[in-house]
This record gives sequence, structure tokens and C-alpha cells, in this order.
Amino acid sequence: MNDSSWGTPSEPGYWGPAGQGPAYGQGPSYDPSYDQGRAPAGPAYERHAVEETRPMPIVPDMPDVPAGGGDGDQDGDPGAARLSGPLFRDETTTPQTPPEPLSGAAPQPAPAAPAQPQPSAPKQKKSAGRDLGSAIGVGVGLGVVIIASLFIVKAVFVGVIAVAVVVGLWELTSRLDERKGIKAPLVPLAVGGAAMVVAGYVRGAEGAWVAMALTALAVLVWRMTEPPEGYLKDVTAGVFAAFYVPFLATFVAMMLTADDGAWRVLTFLILTVVSDTGAYAIGWRFGKHKLAPRISPGKTREGLVGAVTFAMAAGVLCMEFLVDDGTWWQGLILGVLVAASATLGDLGESMIKRDLGIKDMGTLLPGHGGIMDRLDSLLPTAPVVWLLLVLFVGS
Repeated sequence: MNDSSWGTPSEPGYWGPAGQGPAYGQGPSYDPSYDQGRAPAGPAYERHAVEETRPMPIVPDMPDVPAGGGDGDQDGDPGAARLSGPLFRDETTTPQTPPEPLSGAAPQPAPAAPAQPQPSAPKQKKSAGRDLGSAIGVGVGLGVVIIASLFIVKAVFVGVIAVAVVVGLWELTSRLDERKGIKAPLVPLAVGGAAMVVAGYVRGAEGAWVAMALTALAVLVWRMTEPPEGYLKDVTAGVFAAFYVPFLATFVAMMLTADDGAWRVLTFLILTVVSDTGAYAIGWRFGKHKLAPRISPGKTREGLVGAVTFAMAAGVLCMEFLVDDGTWWQGLILGVLVAASATLGDLGESMIKRDLGIKDMGTLLPGHGGIMDRLDSLLPTAPVVWLLLVLFVGS
């Protein structure tokens, strides 16, 4: 090779061997006279020049590094990319200021004007939450059936209680199965529940307790016909259902056995319905302070005051005019305790529905929900009224 094709390394225009471009780190990046008359440049790296290549990142916002100042293009092609910034991620760099916008770039949109405040929506009228027309119609229909059976033939009213108990058990066990996978046996519960009501009417409290024990035993035995998985929770739910629905309802049948039993049952129904109505009316109109927000957000302390007031007034009237040998002050006590037991019963069923994640136990009664949604305050109130009437005027 002719040594005249080489320059002196210290000279500014020092070039490497002909055709190989500028030496690393020396001289200008490109000599226009060098490429005149040459064929278009081939690949950036020739196989004989280097053994390994790697693509260089293009970072337009960094200052260009002159060719020969790094592992850039070695054939002097002016269209080749130039190296800028660190090659590897772990190399140390100094913080960079945000890049200036490129000439000719689209202008950035101006910041949007602040949104104008929208006028507040008109305050909506307080809603009752249910179809009042359907609720009142269904309530009147049930009242006619109950009153007719209560004062015409007492045995028919006992049948009405038994039917309500069976339907209530069906709703409760169905919801337990749907929402929690708890399979409380319905057949022994329905048969034992109806028998419990009849036994309470025929044999009094002793008959009710015996029927309750036999129903619990039937639940335990019936569940043995299925696999043992879940046996404990199923029979526990079954015994609870037997106590909660038919056993508490038996006290209504026991009230009926007195000489003025029909009037006692009517007093029990009136006080419970009036208590619920007072709580609803006062709470809906004046309620502001929640009574038990985590259990029943709709109940308020003002509603409880309304329930007690309405029930006390109804108790005075019922004990004076409906129950034999009753007095007004007994009606006051009866009204207070009925309002308390009805409210607790309502909260108790609300707790069950919260745990199950449902609003109503059923859809059988339009405007009310299911049978259990009407029995929730009646069931725990029945033993309270039965006991107070026995203490006040005897059995």
C-alpha cells in the first residue's frame, strides 16, 4: 500500500486509508470533495472494517456529536444518524432541560378556559320508596281476610296463621339457599311449623314447646339423608327458622284461645300496624337523625318517637274499649313495649336481609315485598302482647 494515501495523525485533515472514512476522533466529519464521483454509499459498516455493529439511538433534542467522535457513521454519509446521549441506560448523565419546540412544529393548544359552574339541580321531592297505591290495596285486602276469619270462625284464622307461616318459611329458606348456599330442609319445617301453630291453639304453651322440639328433631334427622358437608350450618339454619317463624307465630294462636281472644288478636294487630304507620309517617316527614344506619338507613329516631306515640294512643283506646277488664294505663305500657318490639323485629329482619344482600324477602305482595316483610314486626311482638295481656287481665 502506498503510504502517500495516509496523512499525519497530528494534521487536522488526517484521513485513514482511502475508502474507509475519517479516523476515530480526528478531523472534520465530512469532506465534500471526497465523495465526488463515487458510487452511492453502501452499508454504514463494511464487513472488512469492523466485526460487529449496533444501531445508534436517534435523540433529536440533544446536540449532535461530530462524526468521528464516537461509534457513528464511518463512511461520511451526510444522511446517516449521529450519536447523541449515553449509549447504555446505566451511564451517568447530567440532568437535561426540557427541549425547545422544533421550528415548524404545530403550536400547542391554549389552555382550556375554566368550566363555568352549572346551576344546581332542583331538589327532588322526598319519595316513599314503594308503590303506595299497591301497598294500601294489598293491606286492605289482607285486613279484610284477617278480620273475616277472626270473627266468623276462629279455626279458619288458625289456618290463615298456618298458611302465612309456611309461606314465610319457604321465602326464608329459599333466600338462604340462593344467597348463602344454606339448605335448611323445608319439608320438616313446613309440616312442623303448621303443627306448631295448631298445637299452640289446642294445647297452649305446653303444646307449642313440644311441637317446637319435635320440629327441631325432624330437621336434624331429615338432613341426614344428604351428604355430611354443610350439615351443621344447614340444621342450625333450620332450627333458627323453626323458632323465628312458626314458634313466635304460635303466640297469636294462643291469644285466640281466651274468651275475648278475637279482640286480643285484633288489639295486637292494631298496635303493631299503628306503630309501623307512626314510625313511617313521622320518620318520612321529620326524620333527620338515623336510628341504626348500618342496619336500616331509612329508620330515624324521630320515626321511633312517632311509633311510640301512635302505639301508646292506640293502646289506651284498645285496652279501654276492646279488651275485657283493661285500663288506660295498661294501654300506655302496652303501646311502649309494642313499639319497641316491633322496631327491634323490623331491625332484626333488616339485619338478615343485609347479610343476604337483598332488599325484600319475596315479591308475593305488591308494594310490600314478601310475607316475611310483613311478619317481621308481628312475630317478635306476638309473645310480648300475649304475656302482657295475661299479666294484665288473665288468660
